[in-house]
Amino acid sequence: ETEPGNWLAHGRTYSEQRFSPLDSINADNVKQLGLAWHLDLGTDRGIEATPIVVDGIMFFSGPWSVVWAVDARSGEEIWFYDPEVPKEWGQKACCDVVNRGVAVWDGRVYVGTIDGRLVALDAKTGEQVWDVNTIDRSRPYTITGAPRVVKGKVLIGNGGAELGVRGYVSAYDAKTGELAWRFYTVPGDPSQPFENPELEAAAKTWSGGEWWKIGGGGTVWDSMAYDPELDLLYVGVGNGSPWSRHHRSPGGGDNLFLSSILALRPDTGRLVWHYQTTPGDNWDYTATQHMILADLELFGESRKVLMQAPKNGFFYILDRATGELLSADKYVLANWASHVDLSTGRPVETGAGDYSTENKIVYPSPAGGHNWPPMSYSPQTGLVYIPAMEFPGLYGPEDDFVYRPGFWNTASALHLTRDAAPGDLKGRLIAWDPVRGKARWKVEHWGHWNSGLLSTAGNLVFQGTGDGFFRAFRADTGEELWNAPAQTGVVGSPVTYLVDGQQYVSVLAGWGGVGTIYGRAAKAAGVTHVGRLLTFKVGATGTLPPKTAEAELPTPPAFEGTMEDVAAGEDQFHRNCGTCHGFAAVGGGMIPDLRHSQPEIFDNWQEIVRGGMLKDRGMASFDKWVSAEEAEKIKTYVIYRAHEGDVPGVGIKK
Repeated sequence: ETEPGNWLAHGRTYSEQRFSPLDSINADNVKQLGLAWHLDLGTDRGIEATPIVVDGIMFFSGPWSVVWAVDARSGEEIWFYDPEVPKEWGQKACCDVVNRGVAVWDGRVYVGTIDGRLVALDAKTGEQVWDVNTIDRSRPYTITGAPRVVKGKVLIGNGGAELGVRGYVSAYDAKTGELAWRFYTVPGDPSQPFENPELEAAAKTWSGGEWWKIGGGGTVWDSMAYDPELDLLYVGVGNGSPWSRHHRSPGGGDNLFLSSILALRPDTGRLVWHYQTTPGDNWDYTATQHMILADLELFGESRKVLMQAPKNGFFYILDRATGELLSADKYVLANWASHVDLSTGRPVETGAGDYSTENKIVYPSPAGGHNWPPMSYSPQTGLVYIPAMEFPGLYGPEDDFVYRPGFWNTASALHLTRDAAPGDLKGRLIAWDPVRGKARWKVEHWGHWNSGLLSTAGNLVFQGTGDGFFRAFRADTGEELWNAPAQTGVVGSPVTYLVDGQQYVSVLAGWGGVGTIYGRAAKAAGVTHVGRLLTFKVGATGTLPPKTAEAELPTPPAFEGTMEDVAAGEDQFHRNCGTCHGFAAVGGGMIPDLRHSQPEIFDNWQEIVRGGMLKDRGMASFDKWVSAEEAEKIKTYVIYRAHEGDVPGVGIKK
């Protein structure tokens, strides 16, 4: 708070409010914003990072966990670091090889890598200081989240629950890289000693099954916050592994600490309190979404609160000292629960989300009402700004579920439905009044997948959108005041800073991430797929280079299969390929749309799918999971889809 001109931490401060007191750029002059400079990054993969700005130097990460340092005045590159992640590790990533940012502390830059390492770099030179492995490399762990530094310790979690891992958060000595402590979020094998009494108690909320063989899930893949006065570190915990609680814990139970907010002591990692947003999670309703710390006047008294809008569709306010639930209100359509009982702190399930015996259309989808893109809280307006989504998922029983080590293991039949209209995929900016528990205003966006948020003392809210624009809105009313083209979908989170008395606003643009598996977003008019850093200031007149011409689509091979082959190929495609190449084989623009493959791709199909011919480009071999016959049926399905054309929307089909 004492350095408003810098952006020193992931959420600017430990409280993660993403509010800047700078007001040189404001609602009165924002129309005069122009492009000060831009830096093309040489990638077409997703860019989700929040830049860090320290004394005129900007540090940020990109796909495959690479890191840049640039002059924040001009964009001139100072240094570049590549951790040389093996490209085949991308197969283990559920949602693109993205990275959400670095931490900077005491002359060092810290980054987690997609292959599970934590690396410290010299902030002046980019030279590696230390590199530690944080995972069991025999399991499909990844790291996409930004590290945090608290009291001389670097905090990092991991991902991988869709494939099958056991979640935890770790603290490393910032100087040496030595492990200080580790807190596992779910119990391990109950026949072995528990790591602490909290996990011994948590194990009693799991019943039946052998969850520990798959891992149990509970990964800490994104959000953290810290209150230095209370000396509490807040950590968001993810979904179960597998998703289906009927497979994971057939005897029932809440399955602690899945989908929970944990308050830990940063010196020791010991648990102080927990609150579970979705007991016995069954839908990938993580609590890893952005958390905000603030002081609010609630019910006639000042309360120190923690606010979160997790995937499950409810906006929660907790007392951050005790974990007491203060309120929980729906911020998007949610049919799996009618309400949250404030006397028990538990959601009241409706039965609409019980897919144990039949398919069910459930709101929100596995992508959630809000995913990782950060919210922002403005103390001036008293509003929380939420980058929300609203569309359904169709979940179904997978009675023949068999654990496949190293691959997707959700035990939920998640496929494609073709009867969802494009309008069913909604994205919006919600200005949420946390005191009244309702929206003050909303802005509907073109698509569902949009960037995180920045609010400022200039009565502004900034957000990038999936249709290729960076936008500014009045914070009090939602009126759009300004926009600028990015020429690519914007999912990175904006920041603002001051250098030499001049205020700038920066955002990383580059289409990608989990939202792109819902392929309609790739159809945004005028959008190409390039990664770039955009920086704006009042009075600037810079321009972007001309857009590249769209390539002519190749003619697909003749369709020679049967409809039985197509049906079998559709099933195998969505089991093995859809999470990268898009539901219904409609690519999201980040990873190749297989329907539009060049002839040599179809000619070398078996060598690519099973032989690992393109592993150095991230397409590792699938021979462990896909037979030669199944690969041919997938090819038949893709060719059929190439002739059939786009489907109207996205969802699931069993």
